[in-house]
Amino acid sequence: MDRFQTPIKRVQGLGSSKDGTHHWWVQRTSAMALAILTPWFIWRCASTPADFASVRDMVGLPYNALLLSAFIVALFYHAQLGLQVVVEDYIHSRPAEVALLLAIKVLAWLGAGAALLAILFQVFVRLNS
Repeated sequence: MDRFQTPIKRVQGLGSSKDGTHHWWVQRTSAMALAILTPWFIWRCASTPADFASVRDMVGLPYNALLLSAFIVALFYHAQLGLQVVVEDYIHSRPAEVALLLAIKVLAWLGAGAALLAILFQVFVRLNS
């Protein structure tokens, strides 16, 4: 059956050239967000005393919580995009590729969700005290 198809018809089921540009742009956008937020995060960590109460109070401030949330979302999203590229380039078994991509997405969502939930909890604790 394949020998009667034109070359373009054979490659159409092998992926889309339209998706790569979007992936490239969102990866660069998340990298730019991280380039801006990482120095803030490092400065914030270095300027906050290392005891639990100080860190909890720092995270509970709405301004810090907002920037930390943006940092967490950009970090997990950028990591997921990067790992997706690695899996697509180096895993050649389709079932293994699909399983790994699904696991990466699920773990990224769980990690980001847990971090955001912890930040939100600290904001509510600070506002109610």
